[in-house]
Amino acid sequence: MKWLRYGFVTGPLIGALWAVIMATVAAVAVSFFTGFAVAPVIVPTLVFGAWLGFVWLPDSGRTRASRILWGVVLAGVVLAVFWLISPALRAGAGTKTGALIFAWVLFAATTAWPLERILRGLRFGALSRHEFEEAVIRFLTGFGYIFFTVIVIIPFYVMVMTSLKSQQELLQNPLDFAIDLSRGAELLRSYFELFSDFNFGSYLWTSFYVSVLTVLLTLLFSVPGAYAVARLRFRGRAAFSRSILLIYMVPMIVLALPIYIAFSMTGLRNSIFGIVMIYPVTTIPVALYMLQGYFRGLPAEVEEAGLMDGLNRLQVILRITLPLGLPAIASVSLYVFMIAWNEFLLAFMLLDDPSKFTLTRGVAMLNSSEIPRQHLMAGAVIATVPVMALFLGLERFMTRGLTAGSVKG
Repeated sequence: MKWLRYGFVTGPLIGALWAVIMATVAAVAVSFFTGFAVAPVIVPTLVFGAWLGFVWLPDSGRTRASRILWGVVLAGVVLAVFWLISPALRAGAGTKTGALIFAWVLFAATTAWPLERILRGLRFGALSRHEFEEAVIRFLTGFGYIFFTVIVIIPFYVMVMTSLKSQQELLQNPLDFAIDLSRGAELLRSYFELFSDFNFGSYLWTSFYVSVLTVLLTLLFSVPGAYAVARLRFRGRAAFSRSILLIYMVPMIVLALPIYIAFSMTGLRNSIFGIVMIYPVTTIPVALYMLQGYFRGLPAEVEEAGLMDGLNRLQVILRITLPLGLPAIASVSLYVFMIAWNEFLLAFMLLDDPSKFTLTRGVAMLNSSEIPRQHLMAGAVIATVPVMALFLGLERFMTRGLTAGSVKG
């Protein structure tokens, strides 16, 4: 495989692969956004990417005249292939010219500029192992960004666009995700009907205060528990520390029947009080695990100085440890809130009264043949957007809190 470690081989190979990826992304993006079918054609795309990968190599080892000559020759080959076979992007039946032009522009931009950065510093001739691996890593990094962005954005985009459709549009073409902006406020009809006819305002409020109460109860038990494991010495401390997450070895579906029977016998089923009792059981172990690592990373000398100044242990926790632990507490609170907000199995199993439904239970109610599909998608958007906005707004606190206790000292 040593022949791969030549710039005139590595460059075209990476260019061909990158062009295929970007042609696919451009075709999918234009098809989703415009509603017109556009598809990539593999062979011309490979040839175009290989040519661009060759021309984009730095001049090391080649004269300018040689670079121009090879570029013109290979450009002629690419154009000939396009003429004899087909272009890199092909329009489906009924696709407008504007959509195809937009796809071409998107394909060219997302191929040429990133490829120039991927191949930057790559020589024309023999490459060192470091140069070859650096180019491959840059290619794989770019592919990773594209791949994970696409698999996150496309489902969310489909969900949002479907929620803005009318029943007639969905029946005519369920795969058309373009939006007719001329409908104006009518686009939001599904959302208005969810709040007016399906009581989604009540579901939102119930999920909010249940999640907040879950956070408060989780912190009430996990903060002192994590501090005790991190700082105090008692029999069984090491075993307790190692077994905190054992509850997650048992799938929740296994515990569903015992929980249902116990809550039915005690009268806690179909009550918000029962939900608020059971949710912290699922969140306290992970909160304990996250917080104990952070508390272990705090300098014990600061707390010892507080004890020498006359503070008791509780005052040390309240005045010293908790202020220092705010980043970790904030990240744990956000994580617990998201768990409680998105929890479905327990809510589905324990709640039967629609007036007490949480948001996830309300969305599940929309999954019926009698309710239009766009209402289900609108409910999913309502359930997703608040917690997504909360996470994006407070993500820096979560990252800081999760990594703060990873290094001791």
